[in-house]
Amino acid sequence: QVQLVESGGGLVQAGGSLRLSCAASGIIFSIYVMGWYRQAPGEQREMVATITNGGRTNYADSVKGRFTISRDNAKNTVYLQMNSLKPEDTAVYYCNAERMYDSRYNYWGQGTQVTVSS
Repeated sequence: QVQLVESGGGLVQAGGSLRLSCAASGIIFSIYVMGWYRQAPGEQREMVATITNGGRTNYADSVKGRFTISRDNAKNTVYLQMNSLKPEDTAVYYCNAERMYDSRYNYWGQGTQVTVSS
């Protein structure tokens, strides 16, 4: 059974920080690209950041310089460090795992709410 379990969401004031965690089980972690996506009310889900097993990262322009994605392969866990948070960052954040070169193997977590107040 594949499971992606997010944690670390919550309410924070603008300018503050949060760190999200996603613990994966039931997959061979090293062959999956891990990512964070978010969906704000009334909007489409968007990519926030991704990271390969080799550590190559990709970020949405809106978060570049503020967010950092990382992974700990020994713990089968991916993180998203979010600094200098803005109200526009308010969304449900989802953890994603996609098998390299084979998108048929694609999994999502349940999501965790991040709310940034002004």
